[in-house]
Amino acid sequence: MADDPFFFFCSKDSFLIKAPKKSPLALRMVVLVFAMVCGVYICSICLKQIGNRTNPGFLSVEVIARPCPEPTIEPWEIPYVHYPKPVTYSRVECKCNPVRYFAILSMQRSGSGWFETLLNNHTNISSNGEIFSVKVRRSNVSTITETLDKIYNLDWLSSASKNECAAAVGLKWMLNQGVMQHHEEIVEYFKTRGVSAIFLFRRNMLRRMISILANSYDREVKPLNGTHKSHVHSPREAEILAKYKPLINTTLLISNLKQVEDTTAKALEYFKSTRHIILYYEDVVKNHTKLLDVQDFLKVPQRGLKSRQVKIHKGSLSNYVENWDEVQKSLKGTHYENLLTGDYRK
Repeated sequence: MADDPFFFFCSKDSFLIKAPKKSPLALRMVVLVFAMVCGVYICSICLKQIGNRTNPGFLSVEVIARPCPEPTIEPWEIPYVHYPKPVTYSRVECKCNPVRYFAILSMQRSGSGWFETLLNNHTNISSNGEIFSVKVRRSNVSTITETLDKIYNLDWLSSASKNECAAAVGLKWMLNQGVMQHHEEIVEYFKTRGVSAIFLFRRNMLRRMISILANSYDREVKPLNGTHKSHVHSPREAEILAKYKPLINTTLLISNLKQVEDTTAKALEYFKSTRHIILYYEDVVKNHTKLLDVQDFLKVPQRGLKSRQVKIHKGSLSNYVENWDEVQKSLKGTHYENLLTGDYRK
């Protein structure tokens, strides 16, 4: 067999005729590239289908925050306890501190400014001032409710704001600043949002009238170094402002006093269904336990409250009215006669 010339030829030249093998590494690279292209194509189709689905289902993960523990309160208090979620900041560790809403309803020169400084002296109370003195905020019911929403959501910033950890938040609201005009809508808002009303009136309406006239004079003349000040913080400033003696129109005196009485009565009637407390400036001045009643009403810890404001008109009213004899004559024999005497007489 070794001598077979055919066998010899084939065995000798076989490695020269047979095609060489391809490199295994090159084949593997080709397969890998093909697999990668197919994988990318398949993934792109899958992602496109997922993106077109109207309900992504498993892709939507909702994180449920742990609810705040229920405070230990009476059932009737539940509508008045709130947990605001401001949009402008986070209450952080105070987010579970319950907050109560209030509004101080009053009339100009009834001691509301002094009263509000007392409330703001409390570490847990924020009363944001006379917000609706700006007319555009009370132009209609919508602007009123939008402003109230911002205040009670703790998104209103003022010098009195203690928003993060406030336990009671509110404002000072004069009755002639849209309260009486839109009383039905405001009462409904108070009920829906759980807002409590603090009524603050002045028993001696004559003294209030004198304060209004003196404040108007100060606004025009500005005797305190060209600056108008509705409230002062020093005896010297009070003395300067008290020098002015207004002239009271005795022809309209009775009707003006009656108008104040009627407005007060209407306000109490309109808001009788609202949770409220009624205070008088003179009573708060004489009896400091009234401030404890207010703190209990707002459900905040009792504190001793102070104000830096100084009273302007002290003592007998005869010292502060230019035509005092005419005023006396006009009120003698009427049920307003008691307004002539006493500083804080009821």
